[in-house]
Amino acid sequence: MTTNNTIKDFKDLLTTTICEQPDSYIIKELFKTFPTINTLISATERDLIKIKGIGPVKAKQIYSALGLAKINKLFDDKLPVIETPMDVFNLVYRMQFYDKEHFVILGLNTKNMVIFEETISVGSLNSSIVHPRECFKPLIRFSCASTVLIHNHPSGDPKPSSEDISITKRLVEAGKLLGIKVHDHIIIGQNVFFSMKGENVI
Repeated sequence: MTTNNTIKDFKDLLTTTICEQPDSYIIKELFKTFPTINTLISATERDLIKIKGIGPVKAKQIYSALGLAKINKLFDDKLPVIETPMDVFNLVYRMQFYDKEHFVILGLNTKNMVIFEETISVGSLNSSIVHPRECFKPLIRFSCASTVLIHNHPSGDPKPSSEDISITKRLVEAGKLLGIKVHDHIIIGQNVFFSMKGENVI
């Protein structure tokens, strides 16, 4: 994952490019709006200009700095890569200790690198709190190529319920319409997980 030193290096790059102090309002707002480097480097000029104090010229400057980071691959080696369900489990294994169900998405780029991780809902999983709109909104915002869905079962048993399967199929279909592939839905249990793709549920 991204280290504190990496964040400092990236802030230094931004402050030098746009002539701002590291603790300036604009720098603070940038990292407030885009809480991780992974989401920030995916920002567009349109995203940037929505921040108070950033006009068209400054947006272009920031976007150029972000482009420089991408070209030089300053952070690619720090992004987790998802190739197997076990990669997902290793990334979010802490979810097995949650006492409530959390529904989480991973936003991936075209190389299956994790751009961001976001909790969509907390509570019993049902269609009313896991709506395609809320699920895909951040994926669209950060131009993700694909996603992995994740939730935990506090009981420790990762076997999917009929509701789990129904919601998953609904989100897979929504992803097809939006051009964002749903690779898998991983259910986290106690030291074990269930892969819906691996078990041919989806």
